[in-house]
Parts: sequence; structure tokens; C-alpha cells
Amino acid sequence: MNNPLKKDVVKEYAESFRANGLKVMLYYSILDTHHKLRPGYIEKKHIEMIKAQLTELLTQYGEISALIIDGWDAPWSRISYDDVPFEEIYTLVKTLQPNCLLMDLNAAKYPKEALYYTDIKSYEQGAGQKISKETNKLPALSCLPINGSWFWKTTFATDPVKNSNELVNNNLIPFNQVFCNFILNVAPNRDGLIDDNALKALKEMGDLWKKGGNVPKLGPVDAPIISSNIAKHQPTNSSWSNDMDIMDFANDDNFSTSWVSNKEVKNPWFEISFDKDKAFNMITIAQGEASIKKYRVEYFENGIWKPLQTVTNPEKIKTLRFDRIWAGKVRISIDEFSSPPTLAEVGVYNERR
Repeated sequence: MNNPLKKDVVKEYAESFRANGLKVMLYYSILDTHHKLRPGYIEKKHIEMIKAQLTELLTQYGEISALIIDGWDAPWSRISYDDVPFEEIYTLVKTLQPNCLLMDLNAAKYPKEALYYTDIKSYEQGAGQKISKETNKLPALSCLPINGSWFWKTTFATDPVKNSNELVNNNLIPFNQVFCNFILNVAPNRDGLIDDNALKALKEMGDLWKKGGNVPKLGPVDAPIISSNIAKHQPTNSSWSNDMDIMDFANDDNFSTSWVSNKEVKNPWFEISFDKDKAFNMITIAQGEASIKKYRVEYFENGIWKPLQTVTNPEKIKTLRFDRIWAGKVRISIDEFSSPPTLAEVGVYNERR
């Protein structure tokens, strides 16, 4: 109600959508400069405010099919999943509404081969994020505004909108064939209505596209990674690496850098050390270039290296889940590879179960 209209705009939106047979989804921004919820200023009260707002949204307006979150662990917002703990927020959402899909718009940072901190992999085309129309295997969304930008401007009523034929045939149909929903933003004007030019384009899209029965079924995928990475920025060691691609690049929270084994090394290895024994039950291994054919994952407990798992022909990003263990070190010993191995990010997690 704290708006110039003095009406519950969320309630009006939800009721009008349901009245027209549409499901209700919501957008939520973690970044909030009004409340100083931004890098360097985040306090416990901010976390509690987020939880209170999400609780209101997920208990006062009926079923919410999806929640799209923005400004979280994004390069431009710099609010990490540790500053605002992702697992706590994710667990709250699923407790309040178990069927609500939580999507964080984080494709600018996280690779396309795994669900890092999101139920649905998201691609914002205007920010240069492009989904592969040939190789995507994850549940995904790709988004565009029908206008020149996301938020309504006085010129929108007369400015041309995007071409309906291109939106359907270059976006909606091919994306649906690779498990991807096409999200089209249509900005309401100051009266809360859709401009006539946008309505006309939407009708044209409806005439061009009729939902068919030939959309492929999504196969099984690993559950999303939701926990804090306790290996991030921890001390590392490795066999001989390329001079400019040292071991620290494999846990620097940056998927664009990698540890690269020197080509002379026959049995490469990489390890992460903790200041004390840590409890964990999940490890992710993201290769920079997929060249590894076989590796062994081991953990160091009471002065002894113990085997955890041996992985053959791993995907570029491999998620290992297992019963909780405690260890002071984790090591990856690489036995077979087609070219010098590269590790972009190795993550260690104590996942809630």
C-alpha cells in the first residue's frame, strides 16, 4: 500500500491475471538502495527484511508459480550468496510454497552446464546472454522486452515494438524445443494498462503460434546447487601449472579463469586446504576445457588420504553428492586426459538435507 496509488498493486495484478486464466509469477530485487541493501552495508536487519517481504508475498496472494530474483551475485550488484545467504532464502521459499520455482538471474556469472543457485537457468538476451538452441539440456528461460527497454516510458505508446514474427519464430518456437520458456516483458503504462501497439503485437503472436504437442520432454538433471561454497578463496596447492594459470584460479569464484596443468605433467593433481576439519557432503568440479577422462576425488582425515569417488568420462561440470564427511583437505588426482587439464572452479558444500 506504500505507493502513490494507495492500492495493493500486487493483489490487483494477481487477481486480474487469475481472472484471465494466467498463472501468477513475481519479480523481486535483492538490491535495494533505498534501504541501503547494497555491497558493504548489509546487516542482519536487511536479511530479516527480505525474509519478511518474501513471506508476505508468498502467503498473502495465493499460489505463486515462480519467483524471479534479480541483483543477487550479479557482477553489477556485487551482493554475494554469503552476504545474503541463498540457502536460507531458498529454504524459506520452498517451505512457504514448495512448488514455487525460484529463479535467480545469474547467467552472467555462472556457466550454462549446471544449475548454480537457481531452479531455472536464465538468459537475459539484452545483456548478451544467449542460450544454445542446439545443446541446452537444462530447464531454462530466455527474456526480452517487447519495447526498447524494460520499464515504461512516455514514448512507448508510439514507438515501434519488436516484430511479432521474429519473436515467435526466432525465439518462442526454437527455445521451446530446447526446454526453454520465452519470457516477453510488456511494460504497463502509468494507468496500469498495456499500450495498444503492444496489445496488437501480442495478438499477432497469438495468431502465429499455436501450442503444439511436439515439445520435447526434459530429461533428468542434477538438483540445483544452493549452499555456500566453503572452498572459495581457501589455500590451494597443485602439481606444476602454467606460469599464468596457477592453482588459486580454481577457487577464485570466477569461472572465466582456470588452473591449467603444465603439459609436461603426467599425473596432475589439485588440492584445497581448510584451516580445520570441515563438514561437507557435496563437491562440484567445473573444467575450463573438457579434456579430463578420469579423476579420483580424495579427502584428508586424521593424517590419511581416503578415496571418495572415481569419475570416468565426466561432464564439463560434475556434481558429486555423498553422505556427510569431515576433512581438512580435498584433492583431485587426474589419471587420464586428452590435453592439459584445466579446472575453472572447484566447490565444496555442506548442503542441507
